[in-house]
Amino acid sequence: MPTSLKDTVTLANGVKMPWLGLGVFKVNDGDEVIQSVKAAIRNGYISIDTAAVYENEEGVGQAIRESDVPREDLFITSKVWNTDQGYETTLKAFETSLNKLGLQYLDLYLIHWPGVDKYKETWKAIEKLYKDGRVRAIGVSNFHVHHLEDLIRDAEIKPMVNQVEFHPHLTQNELRDYCKKEGIQLEAWSPLKKGELLNDPVLEDIAAKHNKTVAQVILRWDLQHGVVTIPKSIKETRIIENSNVFDFELTAEEMAKIDGLNQDSRSGSNPDIMRVGF
Repeated sequence: MPTSLKDTVTLANGVKMPWLGLGVFKVNDGDEVIQSVKAAIRNGYISIDTAAVYENEEGVGQAIRESDVPREDLFITSKVWNTDQGYETTLKAFETSLNKLGLQYLDLYLIHWPGVDKYKETWKAIEKLYKDGRVRAIGVSNFHVHHLEDLIRDAEIKPMVNQVEFHPHLTQNELRDYCKKEGIQLEAWSPLKKGELLNDPVLEDIAAKHNKTVAQVILRWDLQHGVVTIPKSIKETRIIENSNVFDFELTAEEMAKIDGLNQDSRSGSNPDIMRVGF
């Protein structure tokens, strides 16, 4: 189990990915995202997750430049948006993201959603970027098992990461088992279900026993399930709090209790329905 923010999981291609990072979905570009990313890096975070559609890559890039941590010590993720899917459009979208971030390479580049019918062309472009050394690891986001099976059938390189909605109300057991079998690292977005879980009595009870917050218990549950997680916050106190999850351990009974909260309910879109916008 990870014991600090610097701890990493080794992806299928040998690249080391931090277990815990900062997500910046719905964080405004400019001062808000700059201060949020700088606060995270200042407090030991090395993984930052953004995306073209978040429209804050420029601010993320500025924060990276203004932080005193060498670029090679950070792990930066971005994603290609649905309207840019396709071979040439993906290559172009990657250059746009890289330019906005002001970086020479990305650590991880993902297909943001499976969409309708272009993800295989998109993947070919992402494989090219990987082979050309423009990105250290490649993957997908919001892919169900059937999407992954379909993609892998024609892929040269298997996705190394699948970033999906994952929290105690959506435990994704079938997908987790499949990804484990295929050597694909699962990563959680919206681990706190946009705050909906913070008043759950089962979680409150477990948190009280460990003298931790409900958020810390959920993030710890992610890690003990072997799932990389990227909670979002714009408050430095919360960013620090979210990282204080390495000094306690949930019992097998507590893990099972949290697993039992599953409702197969989403705060975001179902990838089978989501086509263009959120």
